[in-house]
Amino acid sequence: MARFVFSLEPVLKARRRSEETFQRDVAGIERERIRLEEILRGHQRNLVSNKDMLRDGLTGLIEVRDLRLHANSSLQVMRRAQQIVLELAGVYKRLEAARTRLIEAARRRRAIEFVRDRRYEQWKAALNKAETAALDELAVIAAARKESTL
Repeated sequence: MARFVFSLEPVLKARRRSEETFQRDVAGIERERIRLEEILRGHQRNLVSNKDMLRDGLTGLIEVRDLRLHANSSLQVMRRAQQIVLELAGVYKRLEAARTRLIEAARRRRAIEFVRDRRYEQWKAALNKAETAALDELAVIAAARKESTL
């Protein structure tokens, strides 16, 4: 039985590897985004708990030193949260660029797969045509033998 051989198979394999590389890049940036968002959520929780502690500290005897410590702590957390927001904006830009590269790589891979599928269908049609021609020839030979024996 004949076997289909796609002449551009090395190109297809290279495009698949390229797409997988871009997928790994996107996944790495996604992990970084998730990590930064989790840190940001932690800072937000810390700010909320600091506000609650500060509010609770405003009842009864007020310690100015403790209030100053909570305020400084809150400022540091807010400053760090702002830094993380800026980092996150950069990560989003990198993520968008990486996704664009991944989409382009997938488009190039699909184009080669489309060519392969078309060539496979052409090969299959040619094979069926050859088989039909061979069967027709066998039928003609069998009919000729039958007539010659009569």
